[in-house]
Amino acid sequence: MKAYKDMSKEELLTVKEALEKEYQTQEAKGLNLNMARGKPGFSQLALSMPMLDVINSDSDMRTVLGNDTRNYGDLDGIGECRRLMADMMAVPKDNVVVCGNSSLNIMYDTIARSVTHGVMGFTPWCKQDQVKFLCPVPGYDRHFAITEFFGIEMINIPLYDDGPDMDLVEQYVNHDAAVKGIWCVPKYSNPTGISYSDEVVRRFANLKPAAEDFRIYWDNAYCIHHLYDDIQDEILNILVECEKAGNPDMVYIFASTSKISFPGSGISAIAASLDNIEAIKEQMSVQTIGHDKINQLRHSRFFKNIDGLQAHMKLHAELLRPKFEAVLDTLEKELGGLEIGSWIKPRGGYFISFDSLPGCAKNIVAKCKDLGVVMTGAGATFPYGKDPEDSNIRIAPTFPTPEEMQEAAEIFVLCVKLASVEKYLAEK
Repeated sequence: MKAYKDMSKEELLTVKEALEKEYQTQEAKGLNLNMARGKPGFSQLALSMPMLDVINSDSDMRTVLGNDTRNYGDLDGIGECRRLMADMMAVPKDNVVVCGNSSLNIMYDTIARSVTHGVMGFTPWCKQDQVKFLCPVPGYDRHFAITEFFGIEMINIPLYDDGPDMDLVEQYVNHDAAVKGIWCVPKYSNPTGISYSDEVVRRFANLKPAAEDFRIYWDNAYCIHHLYDDIQDEILNILVECEKAGNPDMVYIFASTSKISFPGSGISAIAASLDNIEAIKEQMSVQTIGHDKINQLRHSRFFKNIDGLQAHMKLHAELLRPKFEAVLDTLEKELGGLEIGSWIKPRGGYFISFDSLPGCAKNIVAKCKDLGVVMTGAGATFPYGKDPEDSNIRIAPTFPTPEEMQEAAEIFVLCVKLASVEKYLAEK
C-alpha cells in the first residue's frame, strides 16, 4: 500500500473522492456510538451483580474482628477490606487506608489537604509562592483537571515506551523546590497502555527532591487489569523501592475497584509509608468518621481474597479482548503502510492511544462525531487540553459492544484517512 506522503496531488484527489463517498454512506446510517470515556460495558457490570446478594437484612454485619459495619468506627477501613486492597496493591495491610467509591476523590482530597494544611507538617502550598506539578503526556485528563482546579502550574513531561523522560523528571524534581508532585499511571498507562520499566521505577525511588514535601502520585489504577493470561506486564513495587532508596515517605499509591466491580459503587484505597498514613488519618478524622463499611464488607465477602479478584478480572478480560482486537486489527488492516498514524498494542488497561499526523487530531475527532461516534476530545490527554502537536487521540473500546466497536473502528480509520489526505492536499 502506497504511503499518502508519497502520492501525487492527482493520486490524493482520487483517494479523497473515494473516501468522501464512503463518508457520505456512513453519515446516512445515523449512528450513535459513545466511546468518550473508559466506562465498563453492560456485560462487565453484570459480572458483579451477584455481589448485591451477598448481604441482606438477615446477614451478620460484623467484621472478622466483630466490629459492626452498620455503626461508627474503622476510620481506615475494615480489616478484611484493607487486606483485600493491600494484596491488590502489593503492600502491607498497615500501609493502607480504604476510602469511598473513587480513587480520584482520594487524589483530590490529598491535593486539597496539601494546599490548605501542607504535607506532614510542611508549609501549606497555599502559603508558598509557587507550586508546580509534573505531568507525563499523553496522560489522564482528570489528573490534570485536579491540579488545574487548584491553580497549580503543570509541566509537560514526555512519556516514552518505558515511562516518563526521567532525565527531565530528575532535572525538575532535584533542582526546583516549587515542584511538589508528579502524576503517574505506572501500569497500562492511561492512555498509551505502556508500563514503567524497572529502571524507571528505581529512578523514581532514588529522586532527591529539592522540596521536602514532594510526593509521587502513583495511580496504579490498572494494577490487575490484564487483557491476556500469557502476556502480562509487571512493574516493581514503588513503595519497596522508595524504602530501599531511603525515601519511604515520597510516594502515595492509589487504586480502586471502579473497573472491577461497580464504577459508581466500588471501593478505593491509598497506600503510603506508615508516617504518611498517620498524617492522612489525622486529617481525615476531621473530614469523616469513616467511609461506607457495609460496601467494604460486601466487596470483601464477594471477592474473598486476591485470588478471587484475579479470577474476576479474567472474566473482564474475556469480554474486553474482542473489543481491543477489533480496533487493533482494523488499524493494522486499514492504516498499515499508509504512514498516517501510529499506535501501541496494550497488554492491559482500558485504552488505545493513537497518534495522527501533526495537526489532524481535532479534525479526526470532529469527523467521527459527525458520523455518530463520540470520542474523547482531542487535546484532553494534555494539561489545559492543549496538545502542542494536535496528534494524540485516546480510543476507549470498553463501553460499546464488540459489534459496535468494529463499526466505530471502521469509522475512525475512515476519518483518519480523510483528515490525512486533506492535510497533504493543503500542503501541495
